[in-house]
Amino acid sequence: MDEEGWFSATPEEIAATHAARASSGTIVIDCFSGVGGNAIQFALRIRGCHVVAIDIDPQKIGYAINNAKIYGVEDNIDFIVGDFFQLAPFLKADVVFLSPPWGGPSYKKIQNFTLDLFKPRDGYSIFQVAQKITPNIIMFLPRNVDINQVEELSWLSSPPLNFEIEESHVQGYTKGITAYFGYIVSGSPGLSKLSEVVTSQGIPSFFTAGMRLLGFNH
Repeated sequence: MDEEGWFSATPEEIAATHAARASSGTIVIDCFSGVGGNAIQFALRIRGCHVVAIDIDPQKIGYAINNAKIYGVEDNIDFIVGDFFQLAPFLKADVVFLSPPWGGPSYKKIQNFTLDLFKPRDGYSIFQVAQKITPNIIMFLPRNVDINQVEELSWLSSPPLNFEIEESHVQGYTKGITAYFGYIVSGSPGLSKLSEVVTSQGIPSFFTAGMRLLGFNH
């Protein structure tokens, strides 16, 4: 991976928890896939999702393909170099995963990270584009995100979408906030048809091992 991929990749345990919301056979779109950490977790055989991984940077897609080969899931992922917003009208899926760029490590200096700070478009616009594909959306957000604004996203539908907020921790440190919308919310009607909720405990550190194979020992 490159330097940006190193600080922007979702920690494996958190990515595994996200992926646990999707059942086997689910089609998932990872709209800003980067070096492939989340796409790989969705595609692992214990879940068996088929993933469409999109990134506008061809170099990152190249890293993601290589990483998927290390995990043995390259056949479960379609990698696309392109602009998610241009592709979105032609996409269909059961679940959309969104982890739009947070603006680099400087996001930590912001006391209240509002949705207009996301790139390349604000969080409301990104969500609305994803919502046209499916109401079942997972968003991985900075730990300092404005929670009230995130909740407002659920009101963009009529009736409002089911909504759940989850703090994501790594070794006792709050890494980010995950927002779930639609039938992937715990306890929602239809959840059993779409997903099975499991914990990330006991899941092997495949991602860490894969990065070591690539020469990264961070």
